[in-house]
Amino acid sequence: MTYLPTFDGPLTPATALRETYLPSLRATLVDATTPQTIAALLAPGTRRVNFMNAHCFNVMARDRHYAAAVNSADYLLPDGIGVALAAKMTGQALAENLNGTDFIPALLREAAQRGKSVYLFGGTAGTAEKAAHHLILKIPALRIAGVRDGYAQAGNDAEIIADINASGADIVLVALGVPMQELWLHRNAPYINADLTMGVGAALDFFAGNVVRAPLWVRKAKCEWVWRLAMEPRRLAKRYLAGNPSFLARAAKQAAGTLTPAAIVRRALDITLSLTALVLLSPLLAMTALAVKAESKGPALFTQTRIGQNGRPFTILKFRSMVWEAEALRADVLARSDREGICFKSKSDPRITGVGRFIRRTSIDELPQLVNVLLGQMSIVGPRPALPCEVDAYPERAFGRLAVKPGITGVWQVSGRAEVGFDQMVEMDLAYASKRNIALDLILIALTFRVVLTGRGAH
Repeated sequence: MTYLPTFDGPLTPATALRETYLPSLRATLVDATTPQTIAALLAPGTRRVNFMNAHCFNVMARDRHYAAAVNSADYLLPDGIGVALAAKMTGQALAENLNGTDFIPALLREAAQRGKSVYLFGGTAGTAEKAAHHLILKIPALRIAGVRDGYAQAGNDAEIIADINASGADIVLVALGVPMQELWLHRNAPYINADLTMGVGAALDFFAGNVVRAPLWVRKAKCEWVWRLAMEPRRLAKRYLAGNPSFLARAAKQAAGTLTPAAIVRRALDITLSLTALVLLSPLLAMTALAVKAESKGPALFTQTRIGQNGRPFTILKFRSMVWEAEALRADVLARSDREGICFKSKSDPRITGVGRFIRRTSIDELPQLVNVLLGQMSIVGPRPALPCEVDAYPERAFGRLAVKPGITGVWQVSGRAEVGFDQMVEMDLAYASKRNIALDLILIALTFRVVLTGRGAH
């Protein structure tokens, strides 16, 4: 869910972004989970879709015909760690890596349940047929309307279009490689009767078993490109070893060009302070983790989804100050809140442990958020990061506090914390968002030490 109306318009039911870090990109880059995106792509209507990885953007930067083909697509699906890193350079975090090898089987499973058929076009001789066979083994209900290789059976465009239309296919997957598949679709998709046409790169080779997929642990480590490079070094060395750094350098340059000098200084301050604090406080962090573990069962760290800048969710880190089943017990203690308004706080919360009460009073429980600052999800100074359920209940005015990154400390935090009501907190955060500057941030950081020593409003 997007909590701020900061984008051109919603892709129902997914959310779409137009990102400045992508060179000359005017088409819609989808920022949504796999289920949301599948539902959107299979909804009534015709759509042309491409996957976009770092290599695609490199080709786009030097080939104006390919760039035109990409920008004429309806939706672009972010594929690979390079695009995710480029997004983070502008403070964004894409909802999911929608790479074709994982996304397409999920799409076809849903399509099969809806009775839709698919046509496979591309690959070397026999590849599309083998891919169809393996897909049917995994998705028995899937209907293959037709197959055609991208070489001997390619023929002319009119012949291929006639065959696809005669098959009655609802979905057409084109695997001719970049940039040929995007150029082919740009030229021919208007004449194809299928609702959904997609350029899918090497996906058919993976489905056919021509190319071995990286082990799951390699994929989870986001290093599948390393595996592919090892499998095909001659073909992929230039793409990965030269292309990826080139893309990231261009993305970094473009992202830096969108930042104000104040934003650059603020980010440098965040990195310097968070990294220094993590190093200097590492003994305290270790002792706190041991104390939390010794008192009660469960992990030392507590993770929770919070809403960050522009309504983007992220996972916040804190030392666990409550019993491990605290979230399950939350509904039972909501009536004990000491604060007026939406945000819950209670001095007498029975879920808080002995160690937890101490680390809350001294604000030690917040120290792991230095990692969130280092990752760019938070800032040292900013509004308190809210829970999704709190944001869902926000009055319209309160959404303005999401215009800046949430912080470990801020105006609310140094003005009484839990003693400050919700409405007052909102006004403080709105004032900070409109007037913030580096001098103000430094003053708030200095005031934080006084608040930590007194423990005012901490519970």
